[in-house]
Amino acid sequence: MIARAVLALGLSLLFSWGMALVALAAGAGNLTIAGNGPELTTIEPLARAFGKANPRAYLDVVWVGNSKPVEMAKAGQVHIAVAGTEAPDLSATPIAWDGIGVLVHLSNFTKEVTTQQVADIFSGKITLWSELGGLETKILVIDRPRNQNIRDAFESQLGIIGKITGAAKVIGSDEQVVKTVVVTLPPLSAVAYLSLSQGLSVVSDGVPVRLLPIDKVEPEGPTVKDGRYPLRRPVLFLSKKEPHPLGRGIHPVRLVPSRSTTHCRDVYSD
Repeated sequence: MIARAVLALGLSLLFSWGMALVALAAGAGNLTIAGNGPELTTIEPLARAFGKANPRAYLDVVWVGNSKPVEMAKAGQVHIAVAGTEAPDLSATPIAWDGIGVLVHLSNFTKEVTTQQVADIFSGKITLWSELGGLETKILVIDRPRNQNIRDAFESQLGIIGKITGAAKVIGSDEQVVKTVVVTLPPLSAVAYLSLSQGLSVVSDGVPVRLLPIDKVEPEGPTVKDGRYPLRRPVLFLSKKEPHPLGRGIHPVRLVPSRSTTHCRDVYSD
């Protein structure tokens, strides 16, 4: 079984999630997948597709914002952790590329930025939008919590690990990030980063925000997939290297409700 997510919203599936789960299910029987970031918008519909194609499989998706899924996988509390970087003692299976979008208010006068300018904004070297062709307005930087994979990838790719400005406002959920960019006063001053899939979703929904092109490349699914868009991160399944014992009870798929609101994408399976 191959489950394929529609790639229109920026999260580009690399290969068969279904085959990866089937291989793990052969050793585990029951499977539990855990995460804490924006990948849930892709994991949920893919889990449903897997459950539909494998009605005797039992699959839990557990998603809690302040959890530590990698540590849970190491401790044997879950079978699979969804992460953005490899971890010692765990096998890594890449399933997707996720773009990282730079979000501003729709009316922001800055039209595009370079990778270096993004690094300078978030490290506090650029503090006014006028330095980027905008208004004489102080930039409000929005950062993400340290336990989120997206922050690690963002800092690493920009070469600013541990250097994000101390004046940044830290916000956990994508929904609250978007709301803050929209309502921050003075108008047009906030800038944030978030999963490109979520950013493209809110733009298409008519929320007054937009995603800045970086190095003259538009933030889109195809540019993430082929690597032209410079800010992207892998989405990995991390699991123990030794197989789990075969579970005895096989039940229909069950999704454990998350503590955040998400929007699922269409999924096809064959």
